[in-house]
Amino acid sequence: MHIKQELNERHTLAVVVDNEPGILARIAGLFTARGYNIESLTVSEITEDKAVSRITIVTSASPHVMEQIIAQLDRLVPVHKVTDLTVLGPHVERELALVKVAGTGDHRIEALRLAEVYRAHVLDATISSFVFEVTGGRDKIDKFVELMGELGLVEVARTGVVAISRGREAA
Repeated sequence: MHIKQELNERHTLAVVVDNEPGILARIAGLFTARGYNIESLTVSEITEDKAVSRITIVTSASPHVMEQIIAQLDRLVPVHKVTDLTVLGPHVERELALVKVAGTGDHRIEALRLAEVYRAHVLDATISSFVFEVTGGRDKIDKFVELMGELGLVEVARTGVVAISRGREAA
């Protein structure tokens, strides 16, 4: 007997909600209750009056489970719209990271050279350290952090994914 097992796929969801206390906890609770991890979560107000926010969630689940999660998110009262950007089609994803690197001599020179290659900007510099700002896709940031690990990586702070669909239509 063969049991068909669905593979988990990475999905990026855009959730438009009323900006009210507790909505983020309720949304996170839907994932927690089902044992699914939120890999990235970002929230920002998107209207001038600050009444509506957009939550971008990156998670991994089977297509069947994603359908259930989206349906349950749609049923929450303050949720206006849920869009699975992954299913919708081509979309743009970016992340920002602040990367602190300490070093002197050749390590310092190499860190600056790599920052130039990765188009990272120096936000702060001391005699013995730098704070770089790097933006891009997850793979680019992961690789930049990995390379800086060999040169004196001290600390990393990441924003999480922000994403938007391509083309004329809104998610």
